[in-house]
Amino acid sequence: MKLGQWLGFLCLAIALLILWQVRQMLLLIFAAIILATAFNGLVHRLQKMGLRRHIAVPITLGSVLLLVILFVGLIVPPFMNQFFELVRLLPEASTQILAHLEELLDLRPSWLNLELPDTSELARQLQPLIQNLLRNFFAFFSNSLTALVQLLLVLVLTVMLLANPTGYRQAFLMLFPSFYRRRADDILTLCEVQLGNWMGGLVISSSFVAAMSFTGLSILQIKLVLVHALLAGLLNLIPNIGPTLSTVFPLTVALLDAPWKAIAVLILYIVIQQMESYWVTPTVMAQQVSLLPAFTLIAQIFFASFFGFLGLLLALPLAVIAKTWISEALVKDILNRWGEENAIAPAALPSEDEPVEQGEG
Repeated sequence: MKLGQWLGFLCLAIALLILWQVRQMLLLIFAAIILATAFNGLVHRLQKMGLRRHIAVPITLGSVLLLVILFVGLIVPPFMNQFFELVRLLPEASTQILAHLEELLDLRPSWLNLELPDTSELARQLQPLIQNLLRNFFAFFSNSLTALVQLLLVLVLTVMLLANPTGYRQAFLMLFPSFYRRRADDILTLCEVQLGNWMGGLVISSSFVAAMSFTGLSILQIKLVLVHALLAGLLNLIPNIGPTLSTVFPLTVALLDAPWKAIAVLILYIVIQQMESYWVTPTVMAQQVSLLPAFTLIAQIFFASFFGFLGLLLALPLAVIAKTWISEALVKDILNRWGEENAIAPAALPSEDEPVEQGEG
């Protein structure tokens, strides 16, 4: 390799090292881009109604701020009260689960003589673990100043991106060669459409899960219905993992009342997830970029391993953007055109106007 090639390779390695060191900041910037994309869609709708952008942007931000204030004022206080009540009930629920488990073990057939651990000893071992988890939970929220600063940073970046999206878009396009900038701009437009479709479908899907959970748990008369329904809607933002986690809390609380309620809650959540997976999602996300379930799970594991909880939360939009760029820039623009000049053209078929020569019979 020549000296220039070595220098280029060294610069690339240094750039990758710097990007790895600031990976959390890059995720925050990506979160701001997602929010700006969603708000920009609302701004475009107002512009189609005849409003200018400098008027549509404040109206959009003001409307969103009003909705946030109403949500915080009306929903958050009862949610927090029920959430703390849920945290208080978890140790009692774990003890109740172990008691039911011991009853089931007593009913095992006589020929099944297995050396099973003592459930009372198991409960004593689990009690410090549960208390430690609760202490860590409260410590997380008591030391949440960093999370608050990151949230403010995301909001500020969102407003800045929304105020002048064209300028930031042109600055990003300058990173591409001049011959590819028009094509890169088309891919960015496609990414914006895909992100908009994903966010709109996700809001509808999560709202459906929260509403169905609230209705079903209310009919079953499960305690702390509001916190269970909101957690089900919020955890629905994390595919595969979130719906499973959302079942644990109502299932545990239902065991405090009666075992049959726990079975009914399990059936309810299975039905809701089946309806969401096979009816709501295919309907509202018909125009969304298709991601195979295995690819979705791999993306979640990959981004969670390298970027933590924020990477898990943003795994699906990152996968949507990555799939769009790979399919457009790599597959269509490079791989599908690789060796076209050396490809053998298929034999031309005779047209309908040309007579077909008959072979000698």
